[in-house]
Amino acid sequence: MQSIYERIESLIKMRKMTKKSFCEQLGISTGNLGDWKRGKSTPSTNKLIEIASFFDVSLDWLILGKERGSFHLKENAGTYVWDELEENITLSEKEKEFIKEYINFTRYRKQQSSEE
Repeated sequence: MQSIYERIESLIKMRKMTKKSFCEQLGISTGNLGDWKRGKSTPSTNKLIEIASFFDVSLDWLILGKERGSFHLKENAGTYVWDELEENITLSEKEKEFIKEYINFTRYRKQQSSEE
């Protein structure tokens, strides 16, 4: 399974950009990009939206490598529910764990920004 960083890196290469110019255009430090590469952190939700818009790709693809319409993740009163569409989609345990980690990371970032 390809990581978010690997998908971002492939988009950068397809645009024939340098990583430095990508970082400058999107206001990302090269240190943050390096942390994404090493798996020390992941882009914030806002940054993922910005990156998806910049490259004109869906968030589903950027975050999960899935095409648009394959499934939705909905938040309902603090719990997350898979809303499967049109086909029976099975996620691997690794994919489920990644999504849970990302949700927890997003909650943590949200809590940190509300405390500031």
